[in-house]
This record gives sequence, C-alpha cells and structure tokens, in this order.
Amino acid sequence: MARSEKQKLKLLYILKILSEEADEQNPVSTKELIEKLAGYEISVERKTIYSDMECLKDFGYDIGFDGNRSKGGYYLASRDFELAELKMLVDMVQSSRFLSAKRSRELIKKIEKLAGKHEASELQRSVYVTNRVKTPNEKVFYSVDCIHRAIAKKKSITFHYQEYTVEHQWQLKSGGKLYQVSPYYLTWNNENYYMIAFDEQRRGIRNYRVDRMKDLELTDRNRQGNEAFSDFDIVSYANKAFNMFDGEEKRLKLVFSNTLANVVVDRFGKDVMIRKEDEEHFSATVTVAVSKQFYGWLTGIGDGARIAAPADEVKKYREYLQEIIDSYRT
Repeated sequence: MARSEKQKLKLLYILKILSEEADEQNPVSTKELIEKLAGYEISVERKTIYSDMECLKDFGYDIGFDGNRSKGGYYLASRDFELAELKMLVDMVQSSRFLSAKRSRELIKKIEKLAGKHEASELQRSVYVTNRVKTPNEKVFYSVDCIHRAIAKKKSITFHYQEYTVEHQWQLKSGGKLYQVSPYYLTWNNENYYMIAFDEQRRGIRNYRVDRMKDLELTDRNRQGNEAFSDFDIVSYANKAFNMFDGEEKRLKLVFSNTLANVVVDRFGKDVMIRKEDEEHFSATVTVAVSKQFYGWLTGIGDGARIAAPADEVKKYREYLQEIIDSYRT
C-alpha cells in the first residue's frame, strides 16, 4: 500500500493503538503515538494529534486525557465491556462443561482482545481450563447454530444421539437410529446445553443434551408440535424437570426444615407457595416431573425434607429408599 494510502488510515490506527495499548492507568503520550504511527508508515505532527482526537470524540468515542502525570497521554475512557464484566465472561467460559477445552481457550483469547493489553493480563491470571470436566465434542458450536436456524425457520432436524460407555467410547443410542424432532428452545441447565423439542415419533416434548447430538441436519420439513407448545413456559418447565430428566408431572406437598428456605426458593423460584407447618418446619406445594433425579435431589437434603402428599407418591419414595437400602445388604 502506498504511503499516501496509509495516511488515509491514520484515525483507524490511532484507535487501534488506544484500544490495544492504552487505558486510564497506562495512557499513551503524544510522542508515543507519533512513534507508533511511524511504525505503520504514517507520519504525523504533534499539532494534528489533538484534532485527530477531537474527530474520534465527534464520532462517539470516549477519549480521555491524563495531564496530571509526568508522562500524560490519551486513553479510551470507556469500552464496550468493563474489566469486571470480562472477568465474568471468562469465568463462565472456563467453567462451562458444554465447551471443549480447546474451544474454551479460543473464546477466552477473543475475550481478552476486548480489553487492552494491560487489563488482558489480569484476565489471563485467572484462566484455568486444563483438568476441568469438559465435553470432548468439538462440533457443539455447529450443532447450536443448526438448532438456532431450525428454530428461526420453523423446520425440523435430524441427528444421531450418543452416550458414553464404560470403555470410554461414544456409541450411538437406540441402535444408531436417526432421530427427527422439531426444536423449539435451547436452554442452559446444570452446566449443560439442552434442546427442548417435539419428538415426532413419540409425539411429545423431549429434552436432548446438545453435546450428545451428532450428525445434525436441517430439513425442509415444517416443524410439528405447535399445539404441545401453545402454552409452554420454559421457566416453569425447567423448574419442574430435575436435571432436565423427563417424568410424570405431579403436584406434591413437600415439608422442609426452616433452615432450607433458601434451597427451596433457589430450586422452585421466589413465587413458590410456602406455608408454616410448625415452629421448625414449612411446606411447599410444587409441581415436579417425578423421576429418580427428583428423588436424588430430595435424598441429598436428608431428613430436612420429605414428601407429605399425595399418599401414593409418599409410598413410591419410600420404596425408592428401601431399594437403595436393600442393595447394601447383598
């Protein structure tokens, strides 16, 4: 590129320097700007730097100037993301089981570019991806994109569903059959990404973990299940389904120790129906998809929680607990 052509890019290079190398604690002086621009084959005089900064301000950039230091200089006074927000994004990426270790590192590198080089070093110090439980499926991003397109276009998709074996190998479920479903929602639950869809073969709403889906294809077939999803509430659905496992929906009365009020609100939401039972206990009436995952959650609380009604569900839970006890008598 000719030197005169480079000159036309002066403002863009100034913005690049401010974005990548300057912040409030590390402003770039006029002299440094001139030297750095020279590295891009752009010559500039000191008196034009001021007018260049005014142009950037007029365009909407928040350019700050620190004249109190011996060095002094310019910096971006505000960015699209604050450092605290970037740290939060990094934490979410590195802790996500849905993302592979490789993909996590790639995303964190991109997040670092949203900060200056000095703030990026603070992000890097808190990055711990190795040895975390991560999905080995490198194609999850493309699966998510395919599902989003299907939802937007109201089309069905096909895929194979897989599970991990004791031999540490993936194998296809249901004899390798091709699933055909109509996606309606993507949701995050228990550190995993799930697709909520209408199963066209079983004629009902089902959940599928995205990282276990393989060979996704968008079809030309219009999606089905509009009636099933006509009054669907995804928040209510997620609260009912423990770890996104299907089960028969039941209205249960659960009794808890008073110390567990936070646990109940965290699980069922602040609008859960709570009533005082006695000085030490309260009851909550909730609708749940009864499954072994729900029983497991209840058992994990111990004697601080129990099913009080209906009687048939009390009996089923007692039988579930007895089966566990019996398994230890062998």
